[in-house]
Amino acid sequence: MKVLVMGAGVAGLAAAWELRRRGAHVTVVDRQDRVGGTASWFAGGMLAPWCERESADEKVTEIGAAATDWWADILPDRVERNGTLVVAPARDGSELDRFARRTAGHRTVDETELGELEPVLSGRFRRGLFFEAEAHLDPRAAMRSLQMLLARSGCIFRLGEDVAETDSFDAVVDCTGMASPVDGLRGVRGEMLLLRTSGIRLSRPIRLLHPRIPVYVVPRGEGLFMVGATMIESAADSSASARSVMELLNAAYALHPAFGDAEIVEIGVGVRPAFADNFPRVSRHGDTISLNGLYRHGFLLAPALAADAAAMAMGIREAAHG
Repeated sequence: MKVLVMGAGVAGLAAAWELRRRGAHVTVVDRQDRVGGTASWFAGGMLAPWCERESADEKVTEIGAAATDWWADILPDRVERNGTLVVAPARDGSELDRFARRTAGHRTVDETELGELEPVLSGRFRRGLFFEAEAHLDPRAAMRSLQMLLARSGCIFRLGEDVAETDSFDAVVDCTGMASPVDGLRGVRGEMLLLRTSGIRLSRPIRLLHPRIPVYVVPRGEGLFMVGATMIESAADSSASARSVMELLNAAYALHPAFGDAEIVEIGVGVRPAFADNFPRVSRHGDTISLNGLYRHGFLLAPALAADAAAMAMGIREAAHG
C-alpha cells in the first residue's frame, strides 16, 4: 500500500513510522525544506502527561502516558527519564498547592531534597513537586533522528515541495496543522526562547508557577535551555512581541539570576493548531485521513494518534479488497 503523508512535523513523522511498521510504502511531503514543520520546531519536548493534567482533560494523561516508552523504544539515546520538577516562589505557594490538587503522579519535596535533585536551585525554593515518571527530549534532534531511521527503512522524503498529485497513492494522511482544510481549527500562538549559559546545570524540565506568567525551562545540553512558552489565542505567525520576550526573560531570571547573563540564541514563534476542546482528532474524508489539533501536546499525543491514523489508512486498503 502506498501512502502519502503531508507534513513533516511530529505528527507526520509519527504517522510515517506507524505506517512503515504496518508495511506501507510511505512518502512524506512538506513545504519546509527540513523536518519539524512550524509548531513542532518550537516545541518544549516535555513528555509530561501528569503535569499536563493541571490544565488539560484527563484523556491527555491517559493517552500520553505511553508516549515516553514509544519514543524511547525508537530513539533510546534521545529520551531523558529524569522527571519534572515544579516550583513556585514562596509568595506563590498557593499556586503550587493548586497545581498539586489538579494533578497526580507527584510527591512533595522539601528544600533539602529539591537541592539534591537540582543543586543549582539549592536554597531558592522552600518546596516543590517532583513528577518522577516524566521525561523529556530535544524535539529537533528527535525529529532529525526519526527522519534518518525512516529514510533507512525506505520512506521517501520530498521536502521543500508542494503536493502536485495524490492519485498515485492509495491513501493520504494530512498532518499539515494550520495549513489543513479541516474545519474547526484555531491557532494558539506560542513564543519561546533559546538561552545559553555556562552558569546553570539542570537535569530535568523545571516548571515555575506564577499566577500570570507560568513558564517552563527545559535543558537541551551544552548550556542550552529552552524557555517557554506563551499561550496567545492568535494564528498570527509574526515575530515575538517585546512583552512576551520580557515576560519569558523575567520568569527565567526568577528561576535563577544566572539567566540574566545568558546569551539569547533564538527567539521563536509557533502557531499550534487546536480544536475547541483542545484535544486532537483523527478523521477520515474519503481516502484522506486527517490528524490534527495537537495543540500544546504534540510530542506527548502524536504517538497514539499516529497509530490511530495509520490503522485507519490501512483500513482503506482492506475496504477496497473486502
